Amino acid sequence: MVNEIEKNGELFLPFSKENIEGELGKDFVDVLRMVAPGTSLRVALDDFLNAKMGALIVFDNGNLESIIEGGFRVNTKFSAQKLVELAKMDGAIILSRDGKDIVNVNTLLFTDISIYTKETGTRHKAAERTAKQAKTLVIAVSERKNKISLYYGDSSYQLQRSSEVLRRASETLQILEKQRDVFNELLLDLNSLELRRHSTVNDVCMVLQRVEIMKRISDVVQRYLIELGKEGIIVKMRLKELMGGLQKEEELILKDYFGLSHSSSLEILEKMDFDFLLEPMNLSRLLFEELHDKNISPKGIRLLGKTNLIERYVDLLVGNFENLSQLLIASNEELLELLGSEAMLTFFREEIYNLKEKINLGKGL
Repeated sequence: MVNEIEKNGELFLPFSKENIEGELGKDFVDVLRMVAPGTSLRVALDDFLNAKMGALIVFDNGNLESIIEGGFRVNTKFSAQKLVELAKMDGAIILSRDGKDIVNVNTLLFTDISIYTKETGTRHKAAERTAKQAKTLVIAVSERKNKISLYYGDSSYQLQRSSEVLRRASETLQILEKQRDVFNELLLDLNSLELRRHSTVNDVCMVLQRVEIMKRISDVVQRYLIELGKEGIIVKMRLKELMGGLQKEEELILKDYFGLSHSSSLEILEKMDFDFLLEPMNLSRLLFEELHDKNISPKGIRLLGKTNLIERYVDLLVGNFENLSQLLIASNEELLELLGSEAMLTFFREEIYNLKEKINLGKGL
């Protein structure tokens, strides 16, 4: 499974959360939401494509005075139908800052030709230069290529058809489902090994590695969900199911093995690039500074939390034993002194027995 991910590693890297808000900028993510399927603006843009029409739409942020010239003022409430009809005229359409009004139509754009643009077509050159010069959002629709391009400040993005985005999201979701299955198996193994006092650094790192891989794949799906808007509701529901309880499990594992420094350990994990993350031995060296096959025992916070013991007794047991291994081999006298009664001691033993039975039967906790 790791080889499969490594082979397709490039799928995940460009769409990590950091790249969404870093490469494109946080404001650009909001732009993608503005043109998501289900919005009035997206309805108009899709109509342009279906009618094989071109269009140039500029949002007025107050910096357009020196750029626009000519045309005429309409000052009408925005609607998809109005936008499509007005786009039949030449020139750019100017929308209000919030996109709720159509302000000007048939407008000429006089941009600074010294501003660099990677585009070749007249409309797209004007769009990119306007976005850079006025620091605003500009949308260019190409009737020849039948594509929608977004320009916002120095960033640009080619909008995909929702059917294509949905296909990619579904494929990525399938990869995530496989990863969840692998994670469940690894976690079940770790549960068993911890109770049998045989867990190693590698066993812990394998689980943590899988969680981080899933988090990165989840970021890919989240990016697609932004573009899908209302059409992504089913994908969103499935994503929530697959990621359910994952970060909580990771947090408890880190608390078990790193105690008070669990937050810094999580920070290290989240900063790892994808290629580095693919090798569990990298995690063992960076997090534990130990050999990957070294035996290690947790504090027991996570597994004891799966029992019916109340939090007060869990904290008491964890606080008085060095680790779970020491707790499991503790004598009745030691436990009785802590728990305070024979009834509580019996209850504790029963809970540990039930926990072992569930794990031996391959049941998830």
